Amino acid sequence: MEESVQPKCIVCGETKQEGIQIVSEFICEACESEIVHTDVLDVKYSFFIRQLKQIFYKKNA
Repeated sequence: MEESVQPKCIVCGETKQEGIQIVSEFICEACESEIVHTDVLDVKYSFFIRQLKQIFYKKNA
C-alpha cells in the first residue's frame, strides 16, 4: 500500500495538499495567496522574500 506524502510549505512549514510547486519547492495555497496580496511596504514582505530565496539558493550547495 502506497502512502501519499504531503509536501511541506517553504513559507509556513506546514504539510498541505493544495498549493504550487516551484522548481523543487512547495508553497501552500494559503501562503501563495498571502504573498500575492502583501504590499511591498508590509513587514511580512521581507520575510516572504527570505523564504522564497530557498527556491534558488540551496544550503550546503
